[in-house]
Amino acid sequence: MNTRLAPVLRPMREDDIAGVLAVQSLAYGPGFLEDEATIRARWQAAPHTAWVAVDELQVCAYLVAYPSRLGKVTLLHGGFDVPAQADCLYLHDLAVSPRAAGRGLAPALLQVAWQAAARLGLGWSALVSVQGSQGFWLRHGYAEPAGLDAAQRERLASYPGGAASYMVRRLDLPGAAPHLL
Repeated sequence: MNTRLAPVLRPMREDDIAGVLAVQSLAYGPGFLEDEATIRARWQAAPHTAWVAVDELQVCAYLVAYPSRLGKVTLLHGGFDVPAQADCLYLHDLAVSPRAAGRGLAPALLQVAWQAAARLGLGWSALVSVQGSQGFWLRHGYAEPAGLDAAQRERLASYPGGAASYMVRRLDLPGAAPHLL
């Protein structure tokens, strides 16, 4: 008999940051790890677009996002610059602890984020795919658009490994192909 409780999804709180750091350390390679000050600053910049999944042990998954502009790549280790005229929800970091893998937490967090984007009037979602995760994002309706300018390609190069991809998803038409930027 399985006595594990289903994880609860809720907005991230300041006291979740230690748990987020713990999950991050299990999910990402050393070049991708971001420090507590960076994570705290991001949460403070956009607390209404950060969520965690919590089970009987602690934070077991999280998603940190912020309102942004389509075609603007966030630097790794950079701050969130929330524009007045946002048109997309930028998913900066989605991670699931290995102990919670296979429980559907990543798709559940995506649904929460997309609902928040709709409430904010944002028609797009964007992200940088790293560590070979492009297949996951493709399965969830994201695709690489054409037309990133040189400055944004340079920002993309801030991610280690050379295989980072900027991907977008139109939210108002599920599964719609992204337009050229």
